[in-house]
Amino acid sequence: QVQLVESGGGLVQPGGSLRLSCATSGSIVRVDAMRWYRQAPGKQRELVATISAGGTTNYADSVKGRFTISRDNAQNAVYLQMNGLKPEDTAVYYCNADVRPRGVIAYLNYWGQGTQVTVSS
Repeated sequence: QVQLVESGGGLVQPGGSLRLSCATSGSIVRVDAMRWYRQAPGKQRELVATISAGGTTNYADSVKGRFTISRDNAQNAVYLQMNGLKPEDTAVYYCNADVRPRGVIAYLNYWGQGTQVTVSS
């Protein structure tokens, strides 16, 4: 019933910017922490950024100062503003969230399908 869908990925030049969005749908009561992960070919999946329900943010050192995570609690959406993009940022970016579905007393963790970000000249 709960789905997370990323959008906004694409091809961008080094130094460029991109804004990723993650929309949630389904019978959702609450969304707690929301996160962005990324995975490049041949590499482990990396936690890029986290935002708590209260808006507290954390970033991987590799993106600190360049990326900004934000959320819209009214729409249960999360965003990732990516500035100063580098070729090493190339990866599939995944949305992740702790969600309390309707009729479920516990928070469950959900993943989006991923969106490709390619940084290249």
